[in-house]
Order: sequence, then C-alpha cells, then structure tokens
Amino acid sequence: MLSNDLKILLQDGLVVPAHPTALTKNLDLDERRQRALSRYYLEAGSGGLAIGVHTSQFGIRQAGLYSPVLELAKEEMDNHCKHSNERVFRIAGVLGNTKQATKEAKKASELGYHAVLLSLATLKKQSNSELIEHCKAVAEIMPVIGFYLQPSVGGRVLDTEFWRKFSQIENVVAIKMAPFDRYHTIDVVRGVAESGRYNDIALYTGNDDNIVADLLTVYHIPVGGRLVKKRIVGGLLGHWAVWNKKAVELYDKIRNANRSDYGDLLTHGIKVTDSNAAFFDSRNGFQGSIAGIHEVLIRQGLLESNNTIDPNERLSPGQKAEIDRVYRLYPELNDDRFVAENLDKWLQ
Repeated sequence: MLSNDLKILLQDGLVVPAHPTALTKNLDLDERRQRALSRYYLEAGSGGLAIGVHTSQFGIRQAGLYSPVLELAKEEMDNHCKHSNERVFRIAGVLGNTKQATKEAKKASELGYHAVLLSLATLKKQSNSELIEHCKAVAEIMPVIGFYLQPSVGGRVLDTEFWRKFSQIENVVAIKMAPFDRYHTIDVVRGVAESGRYNDIALYTGNDDNIVADLLTVYHIPVGGRLVKKRIVGGLLGHWAVWNKKAVELYDKIRNANRSDYGDLLTHGIKVTDSNAAFFDSRNGFQGSIAGIHEVLIRQGLLESNNTIDPNERLSPGQKAEIDRVYRLYPELNDDRFVAENLDKWLQ
C-alpha cells in the first residue's frame, strides 16, 4: 500500500515522462546515456519517472535489460532525492502473463519502486473476469496503475465494465489513459466514477494527442442520482520524454490557469499535438513512435544513435522531415538551450 504522503503526491498531480532506453549499436545498454536521460528529466522538474514501459521498448525484457534499466533509474532517483530533498514518484512497467507480471512486480518492489504500470497488451483473448484476477494478483504485490494502451500500438479495447471492476481493487491507485480516443477515455472515467473509489484513484493522461485539453477538463459523471466530478491531475506520457523542461512549465501554467487563460492554452495545445504527430508518426499508424522520440533526443545530444531492439522500429519515410517542420514552426516548445547548458554535466 502507498504511504499517505505518496498518495498525496500522486493525487496532487505529476509530470511523469515515459523513460526511453539508450542502446549501443550492439544493442547493449548505454549506461552513460541512460543515466543522462534520467538526470535530464529530474533536473527539468519532472515529479516521477516511468521505467520499463512502452517508450522504454517492451523488448528490453527479452534482451535481458529490464532489471538493469530499473536499477540505473533507482540509483539516479536516489541520488537526486538525496541532493534535492525532493520526492520522486517511482513507476515500473510490468506486463505479460500473471507469472511474468508478478515476477516483474516483485523486482520493482525489491528496488523500492512505488507503483507498477500494468499493461494488459499481451492478454488479448482474456475475458474481463480473467483480466481482473490477473490484476488482483499483481496488486497483492505492489500498488497498481492501470494502463489503457491504444490498440494501434499493441493494446486492446477495455470497456467501462472492466474499468469499474478494476477500480474496485483496493491497491489500484491510478490509471494512465492512453487509448488516443475520446470515447474510450470516457469509458475509463465512467468506470472509475461508478466504482465507488473515485476519490482514491488518480487519473493521468497518456493521450499524447490531447494533452492540454485532457489536463483542463473536469468530467461530470452522473452516478446513482448524484454527480461525480473527476479531473485528470497529471500526465504519464511518451511525448514528455522530449522537450521535458517545457512540458513541466506548461503543466505549471495549466495548474495555475484561470478560465480566461483556457483559450490560449488550448491553442498552445494544438501546437503540442501537431508536434506529437511528427514524433509519434501518426500518419503511418504510429509505427515510428519510439524512433521519433529517439530522433529528437539525438538532435539534443542525449542519445547517440537511433538503436531499437525491434528492427521494425524505425523512422517512417517522411517522418524526419515532419520533425524538421515542427522544430521550425514551434521553437517555443523545445528545450534545446536547457539541454545544451547541462548536457556535459549529465553525461559525466
């Protein structure tokens, strides 16, 4: 179970980048650059890190890199907290069948992670009841953050009934909503509202195509003759793996916004979404999403080359030109100067 201070931290809302994995050309872990990425996010002001998740490449498990990336991030978070006196919320991605997921949850627990982000992407044919039993098994080991991964990158459709029953699991503490679909996002919020545990579960956007609007929205869900009001308090996003300093600044603006600011923020949000279309390769069904994130980090000097475990994870034709375009159109969104000023220090 989460301690009260960690519950407050999570429910108050955080910027949580989904942490990429830095690989050498031989597909070994590039420890120096992996540490530099963690340092970048933490010094940019992120309130948490998510390790071993989709942006990290699910294939790190087969490559024997799951434990090493969790261990390196733990060391960097420990060091940051020691010198800054800040709390950092620590999230480890887990997936696979119940045996694998519980094994990964135990590893995360041993390393002092606070919660696991539970992907159901590999459980394509299981019924709702089978999925719930799987989730309960993981929740017996660690606090659980649900993960609605969009079907176009390997996820599955999960209905309101599933999210209602999932939210009733006592050790579920949050849900990352990333179906990239407004209808499916509402399904999650409805399920949480109808579960009776809506005050205990923090909602985080993973909808990289709708970040600003998600963070500005308060949902009004009628439940049994009363109105449940629920808002998305933070983000756990692959998009925030790049230009992270500016993401933190934007999040702070949204948190402190008056209604008169909403118009300008929504206009800004369209720029963010357009940038995400280039990074995530939306025009090609998101096939280049991981490679697009890497491409930006290469331009900033944080990664050396675009190495991925899956040989099919490559930039799509025209994707590099799209990234050029959003760099040119929206210079106010990048944090290249911040990275350049600190890169040598992070790479030491």
